[in-house]
Amino acid sequence: MDEYKSAAYGVCRTVRDMKWHYGRKLETQFQQSGSRSLWQGLRRIMDYRSPPSRLMTNGACAEPTIEQRPLIITESDVRRVFKRVNTRKAVGPGGICGRVLKACTGQLAPVFTDIFNLPLTLGIVPSSFKRSTIVPVPKKPQPSDLNDYRPVVLTSVMMKVFEKLFRDFITSSLPASMDPLQFAYHHNRSTDDAIAHLLHTTLTHLDKGRGNYVKMLFVDYSSAFNTIIPSLLTTKLEDLGLHTSLCKWISNFLTDRPQSVQVGNYASSTLTLSTGAPQGCVLSPLLYSLYTYDCSATFSSTITVKFADDTVVMGLISDNDERAYLEEIKHLENWYQENNLLLNVSKTKELIVDCSKKQERHYQPVRISGTMVERVDSFRYLGVHISQDLSWSRHTNSLAKKARQHLYHLRHLRDFRLPSKVLRNFYTCTIESILTGNITVWFGNSTKQDRQALQRVVRSAERISHTELPDLQTIYYKRCQTKARRTPPIPTIDSS
Repeated sequence: MDEYKSAAYGVCRTVRDMKWHYGRKLETQFQQSGSRSLWQGLRRIMDYRSPPSRLMTNGACAEPTIEQRPLIITESDVRRVFKRVNTRKAVGPGGICGRVLKACTGQLAPVFTDIFNLPLTLGIVPSSFKRSTIVPVPKKPQPSDLNDYRPVVLTSVMMKVFEKLFRDFITSSLPASMDPLQFAYHHNRSTDDAIAHLLHTTLTHLDKGRGNYVKMLFVDYSSAFNTIIPSLLTTKLEDLGLHTSLCKWISNFLTDRPQSVQVGNYASSTLTLSTGAPQGCVLSPLLYSLYTYDCSATFSSTITVKFADDTVVMGLISDNDERAYLEEIKHLENWYQENNLLLNVSKTKELIVDCSKKQERHYQPVRISGTMVERVDSFRYLGVHISQDLSWSRHTNSLAKKARQHLYHLRHLRDFRLPSKVLRNFYTCTIESILTGNITVWFGNSTKQDRQALQRVVRSAERISHTELPDLQTIYYKRCQTKARRTPPIPTIDSS
């Protein structure tokens, strides 16, 4: 019996010591490498993230005026991009590992400077650089249809570097006044600004008259990136005044692209495409925003707000006159047909903000291609739930629920007896980032009850981590002050 107790005590002590040593290992990883290493350790401990869903293969397959200046990539530019290469990215079809480029920057930068400059001068992209592999990634946990997969493109590390260098040429050549209501890819612009402009325009119009209301059409597209016509994009870039070599290079980049599909260890035959921008490439989002820069409102009482491919058509309605709004939607539909883009009517939603409670209105329905658009009382736009009464209870409830789920991971880390500093850092990287997402937009107008519900999550995290955490009100004030100092003015739209 004494031997059994001694053995049991030895096992418990060994387990306790191993937990302590593993906790110190997690602490060291977190302090040296940030939250990524801590999340990796957390997943190993808890088997947190389930493996990706299996690919469904029993369905039908689908048929596959700016001053001109010489474009020169300098060796310092190549060094800068090489040093920032993400070594965790997939190698892709090129076979060159990003870790090699980062470790041997001094030796490889002079060589690749010449390799990049020659195609740039000729306005071409080497075929080996354009080669890509398509990996179907499920959009939801249990995919049941081919449309439930997103075709993500894996390109070579060298092509990613080339695109980043080339992106600098494009952004520096664009007119500063181009598409002011496109909030993506602009300096000191973010999703906060797009949502804030949408809400500010809505509230301003509602304050102008008792019978005013606002209709918002949240537009969704079907494979927007994959339907871009390179020749039409090149024409638009020339109209913007981009360098001839830039336009020629982009046209060559989007045409004659060899690609294949890979699922596990199986790969399809190679197919050459000359339409669309590869989804997952560095340049594709920017090229799409340039492709749609001329999609703007045509009436003074309508506004088109864009963030990359997330588009909202706003109708500022007065005296129950919705003609301009409906005409704007027809104009939008015609524009997409002319530019080879397809609207996804089933995912396009309409939201009406009307604060006049005394009178009942009969709103005119919206039809696109003969199909009626669904009207909703709330819509999640750029991560924020916008309700028809402009309240934030639904949004804050969603944030609180998601943040509380991560408290479980915080407790689990506490059980490993990690110091409070590490637990606080984990809280900042995960829970606080959830609670404060786009906080400058919604926190100021949220109710006392909603704020208290969120603050209770913070207090729970304080009790778990045994450390004092900043309250949301303080974070909100600091974020507003920072944004006020950095954000340039947004052009106003006269809705009178």
